[in-house]
Amino acid sequence: AAAAIGALTLIANPAAAQDRTGTVQVKLLGTAVLPDGKITEVVTNGPGLPATLQTEADDNYVPTAAIEYFVSDNFSLETICCITQHDVTATTGLPGAELVSDAKLIPATLTAKYHLNAGGIRPYVGAGATYFLWVDVDPGAATLPLGVTDTELSNEFGLVLQAGVDVPVNASTAVTFDAKRYFVDTTASWYVGGTKVIETEHQLDPWVISAGVAFRF
Repeated sequence: AAAAIGALTLIANPAAAQDRTGTVQVKLLGTAVLPDGKITEVVTNGPGLPATLQTEADDNYVPTAAIEYFVSDNFSLETICCITQHDVTATTGLPGAELVSDAKLIPATLTAKYHLNAGGIRPYVGAGATYFLWVDVDPGAATLPLGVTDTELSNEFGLVLQAGVDVPVNASTAVTFDAKRYFVDTTASWYVGGTKVIETEHQLDPWVISAGVAFRF
């Protein structure tokens, strides 16, 4: 919808297109990924885990890149690229027990953004969709004595909200700050051989906070 509106704007006002400094912006960022990871439902509990069991996923700090296409001065589409890694640890019931180790995630994300001009700086808001793709998950150390041989986290679609600001340094460079809130769940499964012995539903819902430099072409 944002792309269609932006295209109509350019057709109606070609001068605005000529005034743009570029149509593509690349951002190089340092990013904090701050997930929740709490259990919302225990589906299968073969080992008899405590009813008070609760978990959290640890934070991770990674370099990321974003590519943004400006449909017009005010509308853009953005995607990000990164791989983030997390452990899942019990906070109650079995406090400190590592249940998932080194779970690597690609958060494929596309957002549509609306940009404002506020006295030279460019704040923006956005919304879009994400697909959490888990590419490697290992059993946590606390599950190995139970005979666990494999752990899986389900790939899931979700929603994302976004806000931030670009502070221009010159016509093609800006300092940028960005915050996203994801709304995504996952199903965690632990297997002994081919038998599923534990299955839990988890609320991830991470905050993703970034800062860096943007280059517009």
